Amino acid sequence: MYKRQGGQGHDVGVFVGVMWDDYAILAAAQSALGNHQVVLANRSAIANQVSYFGDFRGPSVVIDTACSASLVAVHQACESIRRGECSYAIAGGVNVAVHPDKYVHLSRKTMLSDDGRCRAFGAGGTGYVPGEGVGAVVLKRLSDAVRDGDTVHAVIRASAVNHGGRTSGYTVPNPQAQQALVEQALDGAGIDARTIGCVEAHGTGTALGDPIEHTALAQAFARHTGDTGFCAIGSVKSAIGHLEGAAGIAGLTKAVLQLRHGVLLPTLHAEELNPVIDFENSPFTVQRETAPWPRAYDGDGRALPRRAAVSSFGAGGTNAHVVLEEYVAPRPVPAGPEQAELIVLSARDEDRLRARAADLGRALAEPGSPRLADVAHTLRVGREPLAARLAFLAADLADAAGKLAAVGRDEGGQW
Repeated sequence: MYKRQGGQGHDVGVFVGVMWDDYAILAAAQSALGNHQVVLANRSAIANQVSYFGDFRGPSVVIDTACSASLVAVHQACESIRRGECSYAIAGGVNVAVHPDKYVHLSRKTMLSDDGRCRAFGAGGTGYVPGEGVGAVVLKRLSDAVRDGDTVHAVIRASAVNHGGRTSGYTVPNPQAQQALVEQALDGAGIDARTIGCVEAHGTGTALGDPIEHTALAQAFARHTGDTGFCAIGSVKSAIGHLEGAAGIAGLTKAVLQLRHGVLLPTLHAEELNPVIDFENSPFTVQRETAPWPRAYDGDGRALPRRAAVSSFGAGGTNAHVVLEEYVAPRPVPAGPEQAELIVLSARDEDRLRARAADLGRALAEPGSPRLADVAHTLRVGREPLAARLAFLAADLADAAGKLAAVGRDEGGQW
């Protein structure tokens, strides 16, 4: 966690994926009724206001590649960090539905699921199920994150973006382009597809899209191995719907959480698999129940970090793919006695400072409290300093809790 202001915080980029523009329709509808509305419907403000609020000086960009927008945003953020345009980046997407016109449009194009269920890789898929949501990740170089003592949730080994070019229809995916995209990301990651244990697919549950996506993935993996059934595949859309502009960040979030917990999560509504897809001779198995995530091993029998891949494909042809890896921290030095730590706290005035000290003292006195070093680090790095301030050295958690409690009782001078 970082405070909003400060030297490091200025060097932050913001990359946001969006697609629909329903607020403009709302404003136009109200104006037609004589209720004239001034609505800032320009989507650039989604990223720009975040940068304004945080006083961030890096790139501030809104990306609209339809359903792949938020994963493209992650890719662009990684590239911006790589080029040195920013040291940190916030990347993600947002999707809201505020006007029924969107559903009228999708219904007329017969794009919606008949029964309101997303059957990713399951039989009977008739269309997709729109959903709403917002998500974001904070990105920085791994070496910087380790140096700064950050919690690393996962490592992005590689990302890639391309377009399907001309196909038989504007919204028809191109399996060759998708295959080339996956191959490019695997090459960039420098890993063997056999070591990937999970693919979080685009998986909209449509009769056309799912088989094409599976074909592209299978052919890309076939360059590395002829093994079958070793990699789980699924889609978070079966549980939360298709978040459209935020679909990619939703899939990425699911993949990261699975990596952190070493657990594979089920894809719903796939009790009967799509009969068009040959899963018997596929590298992939549709994950239909919660299960431990087994590790892969190298030729010398050494356990490898868990690895996942995430796909997100836009209806207009823009494809994105990301390869993720579990972060395996270096073995910690055997713990010795806790060292004294500097505890800092601030508030708007002395009364609020005493109240905050009392609250924190009670929290640190509870069983299962975090390490003193972690508490001290968060208070120093992740909090903005206010006018009334407190600082002291604490030998351990009990010492910190006692001194904070004393401040809360206005007895600070006694220690």
